[in-house]
Amino acid sequence: MSVIVQDSGFVAEDFTGEWLDLASDTDPSTLAQFAGAAAIRIDFPSFADGRGFTLAKMLRLAGFKGRLRANGHVIADQYAMARRSGFDEVSIDDDLAARQPQDQWLARANWQAHDYQARVRRAATV
Repeated sequence: MSVIVQDSGFVAEDFTGEWLDLASDTDPSTLAQFAGAAAIRIDFPSFADGRGFTLAKMLRLAGFKGRLRANGHVIADQYAMARRSGFDEVSIDDDLAARQPQDQWLARANWQAHDYQARVRRAATV
């Protein structure tokens, strides 16, 4: 089984359509062809493999408006980065959910408030 993480915490799967699955090593030059998909799941084979964040950002910049899910080895500390790069949610396995329960994910759910780039920009204009 897997656990879906959204800003509200652990939620039940509610998507009934088909997912387009992309590997973390997908060639970024091919992403534009997926912009019309309804839902894309990007695989994270390791929490140390950040290529999925780049793919998500590039998909959003290419015009992708559908549901975007990080799937696999994303840890709670990476949740804010996942949201900022364009993911709507994260899917983790039950073992990771047991090691990093919902409260750890919720602690990072206010991802917009902790955007250091926005704070730096505000400080530069003062």
